[in-house]
Amino acid sequence: MAKLTVEGVGTFEVESSKRLAAAMREAGIDQLHACGGKARCTTCRVEFVSGEPTKMTKAEQQILADRGVTGVRLGCQILCEQDMEVRVISRLEGSGRKDCGSPMAAEIEPPAEWVDKA
Repeated sequence: MAKLTVEGVGTFEVESSKRLAAAMREAGIDQLHACGGKARCTTCRVEFVSGEPTKMTKAEQQILADRGVTGVRLGCQILCEQDMEVRVISRLEGSGRKDCGSPMAAEIEPPAEWVDKA
């Protein structure tokens, strides 16, 4: 089990195999994930306060580079393998969307190819 702290919300015990975005949803946090956790939309962005993983998926690396986004990570591409503290960037409240997004698979999609965080 890992400890997940979401700034301004609270601290939760989560399974280490759980995707960060899915763990936040289970904790009742209205984190967006419009593409269903497939590393396509970047709505599941989080900013790490502490405990940022040193690895990332190639899919996460590519979409962040393509969009020119820095200083954030994609919650759908991160496993809760360690204690971490995050700041949620995109929430349902105030977004104008009808829901957080499509259902998310238990496993990282597309299948994870891990690289060191650049």
